[in-house]
Amino acid sequence: MTNTTITLSQSMFEGRERVLVEHGALTAGAFLYESGVAALRLSNELGELIVLPFQGQQIWSASFRGRNITMRSMFDEPRATRSYLETYGGFLLHCGFTAMGVPEAADTHPLHGELPNAPYHSAFLVTGSDARGEFIGVGGVYQHTMAFSFNYRAEPLVKLYAGSSIFSIELAVTNLKRTSMDYMYMAHVNFRPVDNGRLVYSAPCTPEHVRVRTSIPSHVRPGPEYAAFLGELSQHPERHNVLRPGLAFDPEVVFFIDYVADTDGWAHTMQVHPDGSADYIRHKPVQLDKGVRWICRTPDQDALGMVLPSTAEPEGFLAEKAKGNVKQLAAGETYRCVMEAGVLTADEARKMEQQIAELLK
Repeated sequence: MTNTTITLSQSMFEGRERVLVEHGALTAGAFLYESGVAALRLSNELGELIVLPFQGQQIWSASFRGRNITMRSMFDEPRATRSYLETYGGFLLHCGFTAMGVPEAADTHPLHGELPNAPYHSAFLVTGSDARGEFIGVGGVYQHTMAFSFNYRAEPLVKLYAGSSIFSIELAVTNLKRTSMDYMYMAHVNFRPVDNGRLVYSAPCTPEHVRVRTSIPSHVRPGPEYAAFLGELSQHPERHNVLRPGLAFDPEVVFFIDYVADTDGWAHTMQVHPDGSADYIRHKPVQLDKGVRWICRTPDQDALGMVLPSTAEPEGFLAEKAKGNVKQLAAGETYRCVMEAGVLTADEARKMEQQIAELLK
């Protein structure tokens, strides 16, 4: 089937929502938040995504099978800003691409780079079908050009499929320069944690393979028991695998995880809810070789980055450069990655847990 593409313009977005596309059971509605941020609501029979086509191509929220799976934050709607912490609460933020992570004193890049709230001047809706079935999607183009340093084109794409509560996230970034460039990328995927949720993932849960970050970023203000909690998790990382209400993920805890991929190249991560259903994400370590886990459970923010698939750890450009984690993209070369995320039924989650157990034998 031939795909149909509709070019989006800011004039299509007003305060009230209006349907732009109906494609069988799939719909796309356009509206404007009171903050002035344009949004697209992609819907199917099982849920919806709200995507910000012109602001970072963020997935602002995701809701499937009767629950909102997006982190709880201090923001009830996105704000029109490029500052990371002034509009932080989305389900997915693309981070990078010239740098990523928390800048150290000598770093010059903003927190998590230029991509999270990048201004996309080109955005589109697409409908069609592929190997997974009928879909509706949102994509766009952002070109980042800085004289004497960077010139690249970022092209994300999100697809929601008919009859599915699992959606796909793709990104292609092309170096437009005639010389190579350094790059770092992280998919900052923020699920909502649930009390007594179980973390099940395709990595050996040992201190060697699930490592706790002991450095404390400048924007974090820990209490007196924080260091002791990090020390306990460093020796016994398995103690975080059940999100018991008393665990002190305040203000945050970060892990670096060595994932194992299956024969198709996918690494798997779930939060299994007490009812047996699960939040789910899978990524390919050959594309995103660093598995970062971020958990933040405070009175104001409740977030579970059960895996933030990345090309580097989030310690800032200079620290990651020193570790050898900053990668190179040759002149004219394109970097590509793909992930899938969403909700599994109890039966699907049970089968996935068995698959992960077999993978780790």
